[in-house]
Amino acid sequence: MGFIFSLLTSLIAILIYLQTGRITNAKTQFAVRGITILIGTIALMPSISRLLVIVPPGNVGIVNLFGKVSDNTLDSGVHVVNPFAKVLNFSTRLKDIKENIDTTSQEGLSLNLDVSLQYRLDPQKAAIVYKTIGTDEKQLIISRFRSTVRAITANYPASAVYSTKRQEIVQKINQQLIQEIPSLGFIVDQALLRNVKMPETLQTAIQEKLKAEQENEQMKFVLEKERQEAERKTIEAKGIADAQKIISGGLTNQVLQLRTIEATEKLAQSNNSKIVVIGSEKGGIPILIQPDSVTTKP
Repeated sequence: MGFIFSLLTSLIAILIYLQTGRITNAKTQFAVRGITILIGTIALMPSISRLLVIVPPGNVGIVNLFGKVSDNTLDSGVHVVNPFAKVLNFSTRLKDIKENIDTTSQEGLSLNLDVSLQYRLDPQKAAIVYKTIGTDEKQLIISRFRSTVRAITANYPASAVYSTKRQEIVQKINQQLIQEIPSLGFIVDQALLRNVKMPETLQTAIQEKLKAEQENEQMKFVLEKERQEAERKTIEAKGIADAQKIISGGLTNQVLQLRTIEATEKLAQSNNSKIVVIGSEKGGIPILIQPDSVTTKP
């Protein structure tokens, strides 16, 4: 109705302007024309604003004409639309839902989780979201989110939720939401498990259990290291024994005699004065006597 009223006002102002030519008084004619131009301009501005629509950045526009929603969305920017149509802006920016969820573990123990869901509207499905959900999807997303978190944490013991399986639980929550939420017209970016709260006695028991497991793993590491060191020493001793066995097996009488002859030849070639006493034929060891080192009394 506002568009029709402003349009009629503008047409009337134009007609009055055209009739001012019959006014003989120049001053009166000028004044009337000025007033009609002003009124026509003011009345025309709302009509122009109804034709031109600006969609802000990070939004898409949904065109609703007399209850019929167009499947084509408007991107951010300026658009010319039917002046009788209504354009609703839907944000496509990332949204963050923070929830505090009471759930139970596999053993039936009560847990309290601080979780977050980051998601955004799929621009291609904005019209469907408006038709099926409306302008506020938060409660629907929260219900799906809570149900998914409770269903997945119920498959894990409390100690796993608290410590060892947190990353795995988050991955499963993400996978489940990625399967469910897009059918509603939204894109899941990431689910986050910020904190796990439980009764203080249970939390203390879990921490003590984790500490004992860590100490057990440390002891296993030390024992394994000692075992490897013992194996190393055994292998080293066996190698030395084998080497000595090989050496002793190769030291025959013939080899020893050959080494004796070689040593005697080197001693004979020396310039220093000496006396070499050769042993028996059965392999005696040569005895070296230095005459200069023996002092005699007068």
